[in-house]
Amino acid sequence: MTIQKPVPNKSRHLQLQRRASDKIDYNREKPTFSLQFVDSQYCISRCDKDEKASFAEMLLNMSRMTWNQLRSAPHLGMGCEKIEQNEIKRPIPAYITKDVTLLAFRFHAKKPMVGYRVREMFHIIWFDRDFTLYDHG
Repeated sequence: MTIQKPVPNKSRHLQLQRRASDKIDYNREKPTFSLQFVDSQYCISRCDKDEKASFAEMLLNMSRMTWNQLRSAPHLGMGCEKIEQNEIKRPIPAYITKDVTLLAFRFHAKKPMVGYRVREMFHIIWFDRDFTLYDHG
């Protein structure tokens, strides 16, 4: 496969052009992250400086792995665990439909951030720094 010249898309970020016949296995892609929809009650802004530093370090480490690698990693390490929507004690945003799988990754010690995945993008919704978002057993 040859690498094609990057072209700017509408958001001014570079994106590789792909042929329509290229089928993308997003599990072989490295994750990207979005904080666009973070809940204000469970926001990164409520985290202390150590939690924020751990979050940045975790994003760096996760961005070096593929989704396949993340899925096979231990959930208390770099991996994740599934969280049922009915376990969340906050209102689920309307754009998260019943078929969406919520995932929790640990961003600081055992403190989880919870969100959902679309293709290679992980949308972070909650930073559960005080373990009150769902029952942690």
